[in-house]
Amino acid sequence: MSNLPIIVGYGGINAAGRSSFHQMYKRLVIDSLDEKQRQQTYVELALMMKLVTYKDGTYLSYDGQRLSLKDIQERFGKTIKENTLIREISPELFDVETVQFNHTSTIAPAVDNAVSFIMKKKQLPDPLPSSWQITTDDNEMVSIKVTDNLNVSVAQARKQNVQAAAQMPQGFLPGDTYPERNHPRGVQMSVYAASDAIQSMGIPWEDVLNHVAPDEISVYAGSLMGQMDEDGLGGLLTSWLTGKEVRSTQLSLGLTSMCTDFISSYVLSNLGSTGSHQGACASFLYNLEHAVQDIQQGKSRVAVVGSAEAPITPEIIEGFNSMGALANSDKIVELDKLLNKESVDHSRNSRPFAKNCGFTIGESAQYIVLFDDKLVLELGANILGAIPSVYINADGNKKSITAPGAGNYITLAKAVASAKQLIGEEALQHRTFVQAHGSSTPLNRITESHVLDSVAQAFDINNWPVTAVKSYVGHSLASASGDQLAATLGVWEYGFIPGIPTLDQVADDVHNQRLELLQHHKDVGSEGIDAAFINSKGFGGNNATALVLSPQVTRKMLEKRHGNMSMLSHKESNKKTMETADSYHQSISSGDNKSIYKFGKNIVKGTDMTISATSIKVAGYQQKVTFATSSPYNDML
Repeated sequence: MSNLPIIVGYGGINAAGRSSFHQMYKRLVIDSLDEKQRQQTYVELALMMKLVTYKDGTYLSYDGQRLSLKDIQERFGKTIKENTLIREISPELFDVETVQFNHTSTIAPAVDNAVSFIMKKKQLPDPLPSSWQITTDDNEMVSIKVTDNLNVSVAQARKQNVQAAAQMPQGFLPGDTYPERNHPRGVQMSVYAASDAIQSMGIPWEDVLNHVAPDEISVYAGSLMGQMDEDGLGGLLTSWLTGKEVRSTQLSLGLTSMCTDFISSYVLSNLGSTGSHQGACASFLYNLEHAVQDIQQGKSRVAVVGSAEAPITPEIIEGFNSMGALANSDKIVELDKLLNKESVDHSRNSRPFAKNCGFTIGESAQYIVLFDDKLVLELGANILGAIPSVYINADGNKKSITAPGAGNYITLAKAVASAKQLIGEEALQHRTFVQAHGSSTPLNRITESHVLDSVAQAFDINNWPVTAVKSYVGHSLASASGDQLAATLGVWEYGFIPGIPTLDQVADDVHNQRLELLQHHKDVGSEGIDAAFINSKGFGGNNATALVLSPQVTRKMLEKRHGNMSMLSHKESNKKTMETADSYHQSISSGDNKSIYKFGKNIVKGTDMTISATSIKVAGYQQKVTFATSSPYNDML
């Protein structure tokens, strides 16, 4: 009998806003929400984006005017829409009009068989090149003659052809929520997202630590690219070219595993299993699979799973662009038969399953918290859904390592077969939907639609609802499936499957006999969907599909296993959890947005551990780490 991994909390940040309490989801479907929900969403985003403040129960503009919820929507609604989701890259990241690069040239002697110039003495190379001669030397400046060809790098600025991305809401800085010290952007996002997920649970993390053994917690997260901005590997790798000193933190904080390591130490005080698993664009699901298996097998009772990606840098964008993978201004002008680049609507760059020309890069950090089914009842945790299975398969032999292949047919078919066993054929055929990878490349629209259509045919599914959130929040690489999952959880709260707003017309080469590719939000009601499939196709043959069960299906499974009385008891104990979670929601809805960060606190040393032949007691942790009393290989001894 396997334990059931249940989602009890989630949080994060991407171009649509904060994930917890469905803010990110509500931004996607904001025009379908009722007036109260819509206004509250605008208010929370306005606070996050520093457009308004909150003081003594009143919202204030920065010029001191008192504002109602309606005022905020009317005054800032257009600004919020224009400065969230996919849009032109903000100068706070870099100026797309003047991206700096070095042009290498060779200067040959022309006059007196030498190249002459003046420079500061402290800038002289050491040792001095053999062809350089110092002709004049004073206290600060020297005159140089070079009798050979001289290679120089000339700093220049050029316009980047990829001008759009899905960056966090304008004005929001995750480093403002805790005392960050030159942390890379991806690490800052990790701290914010993991903290958001933990606080969204409504159960103090210390209560979790006290209830389970220190080694019964797993943390799995990672990024694909690593931390490639100035404070991480990006600054390290360019330091000698730019003449800057390497900082002691750039290498260590630049690693892909920092998304796990940082939160394990400074957010979670974790002593359990940890890991960072990369599977290209499927990395979130690769980490999720490890967590699901840990809980199913009883290795862990709690698992925190996530990813963070901050890839909006000129170098990463140019790398993907050189592959032909990104939508850029030239391609969109040609695709839409526009007159010039100035007429490009960047918000429409990502067009899954339509006539498209490439994906749009995005930044995101997403984390979820899983409990086993017994712990959910013991602690009165919220039940947001369950993840009974994640399937991963490679592509086998293929011509190009970056091209899609056979593996995704296997992952999706396995997930659908698993759903059929759990919820039945009728529910599978009529009450499920797909969160497609939907990268917005011409090759993906053909190959993924064929995967979906083929599996639908095999299981006799007709009009299978399919959506793709990359049309809103871009492609955040390792975090992409986290974006898909966060958007899925909102469906069970508000009842709308987000449509694909850029899907004006399905492309002719899309396989669409059995699919309902959603051009508009689909109203399914809060209990109209029993399960969703999170699908991911990553470079290198990294395919994954996760099956996610709705809260109502999860509760029925819990009642079947644990009985009606246990569920009634849980309903009572869950009231306090909901109150605590709502208190956190109210605080961040009032602008009090602080991340958990325990740097330098409660440090555990070797002298704080009491080791016996049967267990280890760690100071500050109530439960012991106990050793196995029997071997799983007894039959072989």
